[in-house]
Amino acid sequence: MTNRFNSFDIDNESIPALLRGGVVAIGNFDGLHRGHRTIIDEALTIGKKNNCPSILLTFDPHPRTWFNPQKPVYLLTPPDLKSRLVGKLGISAMAIHSFDNDFSSLTADEFLNQILMEKLGARHVVTGQDFHFGKMRQGTPQYLVEAGKKYGFDVTLMEACRDQNGEIISSSRIRAHLEKGELAEANDLLGYAHRICGTVIMGQKIGRTLGFPTANIQLPANVRLRHGIYAVRAIRENGDRYDGVANFGRRPTFDNGEALFETFLFDFDGNLYGEQLTVILYAWQREEVRFENAQELVDQMLIDKRVAQQFLLNLEPDYMTWPVGANR
Repeated sequence: MTNRFNSFDIDNESIPALLRGGVVAIGNFDGLHRGHRTIIDEALTIGKKNNCPSILLTFDPHPRTWFNPQKPVYLLTPPDLKSRLVGKLGISAMAIHSFDNDFSSLTADEFLNQILMEKLGARHVVTGQDFHFGKMRQGTPQYLVEAGKKYGFDVTLMEACRDQNGEIISSSRIRAHLEKGELAEANDLLGYAHRICGTVIMGQKIGRTLGFPTANIQLPANVRLRHGIYAVRAIRENGDRYDGVANFGRRPTFDNGEALFETFLFDFDGNLYGEQLTVILYAWQREEVRFENAQELVDQMLIDKRVAQQFLLNLEPDYMTWPVGANR
């Protein structure tokens, strides 16, 4: 699988020789939040010091989804988005390994031999202190350190990153904030603004009849994002950027149907159908509510637009658009 930078499905693709023998950062890295980036920054530092590539090794689907498919994990960064964000961090490549029955059956030693040594030729491994691997999680952090001595690679185990209140930064905490509409808190833990990426689909064109045409994106059924109105910025495939206001919900004034993410872009007139759109979420403004008639809804949408415009006016144009290093 080749995306916007060096991203490989290492089940089916060979890693180029020039990317072997590098530093491998291992983890799920869903969200690429500030805690994850302490691991990534360390891998980058070691790679530069030793003049070797830095590889991010991650897994798809999320292990928790594989083991409990009835309760799939809502991904903050699906594989394609993760690839694009990782590409901004300076990592040489991202290696994605399928988390399936064969992979979950590997013993800890088989994981080391087949993945780290044969496929990646790891020279140094960087991961969190709670990293476990292999069937039944038999590979402990200490096992990894001892295995490194046996196989000839160094190991760096990173302590959990904590926020200013001493709490561990985690993807689950970020999901919980998003579920409550707490964008400031979620974005602070991420170190950049959370974003929705997807293909613009044809809607019922209700917004267009009201004077508010929207770009519609269908989100996964398990999305953990509070319904309501958001102040956003959108980036088109060609790089053009627009401020806007988005609604995530079921349109209770009209059909109360399947949840849809709808974005009205300020100062835009055109067709976005079929285009990949990235919508960056900065603030949750209010609940989605049912209005008695369309005019009441339009009146409220005008207010929503003014509130979003005022909020976004106070932000720098590129504010928290892309993640940077954990400590920068």
